[in-house]
Amino acid sequence: MLASALLASPAMAQGQAASCAPIPADAPTALFNQFNAAWATKNPDTVTDLFSKDAVLLATVSNVPRTDRAAIRDYFEAFLKGAPVGTINTSNVRQGCNMLVKMGTWTVALTNQNSGVRNNVKARYTFIYKYEDGAWKIAHLHSSMMPISE
Repeated sequence: MLASALLASPAMAQGQAASCAPIPADAPTALFNQFNAAWATKNPDTVTDLFSKDAVLLATVSNVPRTDRAAIRDYFEAFLKGAPVGTINTSNVRQGCNMLVKMGTWTVALTNQNSGVRNNVKARYTFIYKYEDGAWKIAHLHSSMMPISE
């Protein structure tokens, strides 16, 4: 039921006909690869441009919810200094009209700027993409570190 609510478009919820953008079969992987490639540029604007106008970022290494472009950019300005590289470990995908959700577990490798030591952070993630202005954008990204043990 919750997944259905997440995937319903506002137009569909109001009983209007919606025009749904096609979702290529490789979209979940391609969108993540685009995100990882944006990280590799170390340019916070390149990463921030992947987010929708009203995006929410609940980042792994920040206690501050980022709810506008300036705050999302601010997060990546600092975070990208660690040369992050993401690797998907598990993935589940749900699709709807103009909406795609990718969730699971991932490992983010970060390099300490002072020591050069690389650290792997194991985390859970949820990417919610929406089709906006002719492109797939990240409407919500939530990542949280995995508990040390269950």
